[in-house]
Order: sequence, then structure tokens, then C-alpha cells
Amino acid sequence: MIDALMKYHAMKCGHVFSLAALAVGLCIFTSTVFAAEVNVYSYRKPKLIDPMFAVFTQKTGIKVNSVYAKKGMLERLKQEGSNSPADLVFTVDIGRLTDIQNAGLTQAVQSDELERDIPAQFREPNGHWFGLTSRARIIVTSVDRVGADDLKTYEDLTDARWKGRICTRSGKHPYMVALTASMIAHYGTEKAKDWLTGLKANLARKPQGNDRAQVKAIKEGVCDVAVINHYYMAKMLKDPKQVPWAKAVRVMFPNQKDFRLLHRQGTHMNISGVSLTKHAPNRDAAIALMEFLASAKGQRMYAQKNGEYPVTPGAEWNDLQKSWGPFKQDELALADIAKNRAAAIRMADEVGYNQ
Repeated sequence: MIDALMKYHAMKCGHVFSLAALAVGLCIFTSTVFAAEVNVYSYRKPKLIDPMFAVFTQKTGIKVNSVYAKKGMLERLKQEGSNSPADLVFTVDIGRLTDIQNAGLTQAVQSDELERDIPAQFREPNGHWFGLTSRARIIVTSVDRVGADDLKTYEDLTDARWKGRICTRSGKHPYMVALTASMIAHYGTEKAKDWLTGLKANLARKPQGNDRAQVKAIKEGVCDVAVINHYYMAKMLKDPKQVPWAKAVRVMFPNQKDFRLLHRQGTHMNISGVSLTKHAPNRDAAIALMEFLASAKGQRMYAQKNGEYPVTPGAEWNDLQKSWGPFKQDELALADIAKNRAAAIRMADEVGYNQ
């Protein structure tokens, strides 16, 4: 991060040809007083990331300007082109990150700090996007109607014993698409389609609602099993109205054992992440922010404030994560999973998942 800041200040002063030491001193002084800025376009809500930006500003003097949009960011970047003020794009899900990259709106970042702190599976091979948090796609089950050892894998979801007992959100939602894409990457198209067909056959209702709605449905007896992102448990436990939903389910991290190599190994992980825009006007300051968020301090803040897992190995977990204990993660590179997203969306249509 320090190297990036030094490069930034050098860039700001590099085109000023001093004739006296006073002029050199003035350049250094003004670079310090008029601190760099970083402009962020974000799909992430301000309350989730602004506290970390504030710490970064306090640490470096670099101001972070953040614009939040629930949708339309890709179109906005396309329209702005080379005139865009955006330096960084923050978003969730591997799909949205690759969409921005595939649109030619990002540039590669080479950073020893980012490569050291972020495992290869959570970053684009050429540096076009980097995961900053990870989110486990877990299975939750009714504490009253499902035994603790009744279900152990994603593959188990297709067993006939669960017919009419499973709830999920839309099969074409990015979170479900990523899970299906991971099944394609692991097993190939034919077996993945069998899996998705079997899962559909066991649904208790037409796919609907968000992940919290699936947990609520278990509490209300609509279904006994659901597939959700882990951090929704943390969100529900902070909402008095939703605490009863969260307490009605048991958390299970799928695919933790060998199973004689019949099944994939490890729980499917997705990410929230960041990309440096193609025309970033404050490139080096933006990279400094990326490196800070991947550092031990930035990762610890993510875990505490957002309930998501750090991507940096050894970074501290929050208390809820610690209570669940360690688990094996799927080590398949997200870039490889992303290649199967289009096929996963088509597959959802082919099996009539949402019908």
C-alpha cells in the first residue's frame, strides 16, 4: 500500500520540473495537503463498506467517494466510457464481477500484497478482479423435523426422502446460478443437470423470495430444508423479528468428508469483490485502498461488520463464525466456475426449475 501511495505522489509531481529546491518542496507539500481521492461505484450498501473507507482515510489521508446503486452500474460505466470518474467497482457474486470484466471495463492489477493476501481461487488469474470477502452456500435444516446427520452434501438434496421438503430462491438468481455452475464444473453438464432436476423434484413450493424467506418458510413449516448464504443467519440474529426464524434452523456446511470420492469436496464459496476500472483516474490510490481492504485490519472489519468470511487465510473470524467452527471450502477457482454461468442459466430453463 505504501508503494502505491508513493507512486501516486510521484505521478502527481512527476510532470513538474523544478528549478529550485523550494519548488520541489512545494510539490511535496501540496501532494500531502491535497490528498488523493478514490471514487467508488458500489453495489454494496454504504453501511457495509463506509466504515472501512473511513478507517482507510484516517490511515492514509485519502478520501473515498462512494456512489451506491442497486442496479444499472454496468450500463453507467459503459455510457461514461473514458470520462468515467470511477476508480473501483465493488459488487457481490462472481457473475457480476465477470460481467464487468467481459464488458472490457476493467484493467489488470499486479500487486504483491494482493497476491499474498488473497488466495488464487478468489481472484481473476490476470488481476481483473479480487475477492474481498467470501460467502458459504450452506444448507439449513429444521431443528425439529430433521436430524443433525440426516443430510451431509449438496448431492443429498436430490434424495427422494426430501420430496416436497426443500425451499430455494429462483434457480436463475446469481447465487443459485453460481452453485449450479460449480456443479457443472465438478461433474460435467449431464450429471449437473440430473442434480438440478432432482433438486427441483424435491421442492416444497415454486422458488421465490430471498434467502431469509427460505428460513422463514422452515419456521412456518412450509419446508424442512433450504439453501442459503451463511451471512443471512447473522443478519437474522440481529433482527428481533427474525431471531425466531434463525433459531428454528440448524446450520450445515455441505460436503465436508471424503465420501469415497463420490462427491465434490468442500462447501461452495462465492465472493464480494472489487475491480479497478479501465479508465481509473486515481489508479495508484485505488490500488492502495484495495490492498488495505485485503490486509488483516480490513479483513477483520469485514468479518465483524458484514458477517462474511475473510478471504485472507488466518484473518480473524467473528464470534458467530467461530461458534460454527472450521470447515472445508471448495478449492475450485471461481474463475473456472464463472465460465459455466451461462450454461447454468440455460439449465435452469431446461429443467423448468422456476415453474
